[in-house]
Amino acid sequence: MAAALAIGLGALGPGIGIGLAVKGAMEAIGRNPEAEGAVRLTMIIGAALAEAIAIYAFVVAVIIAFVL
Repeated sequence: MAAALAIGLGALGPGIGIGLAVKGAMEAIGRNPEAEGAVRLTMIIGAALAEAIAIYAFVVAVIIAFVL
């Protein structure tokens, strides 16, 4: 139960964050199509950093499930 809560709650924040980042990037590209490359690169880097938090939550869930 604790492992399920750890990954479930741990993935909730990054999922919302990545969704908001993509939304913002699409709006920025819609307003200024010439800046697509820079906006896309920044969005991908930000999404990767947010996804790292979900990976940490997964590692904690695995530790809880198999070690503790």
